Amino acid sequence: MMIPLFIGGIGGPEIVLIFLLVILLFGADKLPKLARSSGEAMGEFQKGREEVERELKAAKESTVSTKSGSDEASANDVEDIETTTDAVDDDATDKNASLA
Repeated sequence: MMIPLFIGGIGGPEIVLIFLLVILLFGADKLPKLARSSGEAMGEFQKGREEVERELKAAKESTVSTKSGSDEASANDVEDIETTTDAVDDDATDKNASLA
């Protein structure tokens, strides 16, 4: 029973077959140029991947700093609400005392 080419991994015979097909398709004289352009493409891909990683990291840091800023604003809002509530409570206590 034959196992399909890419199931179970690529072995030595498969690599030789692929190499022979590449030579037949492109010719031996074009292989160095093909290898060079493949290397350049891999380099460009690597640069693009690194750029995306930098952008994601910057976005993450920006989100974290925005979150901490909003946490501080929320804490200030809570303090303002507590101060207002205390003032209203004191005012209500004074009015109740004057009515009694």
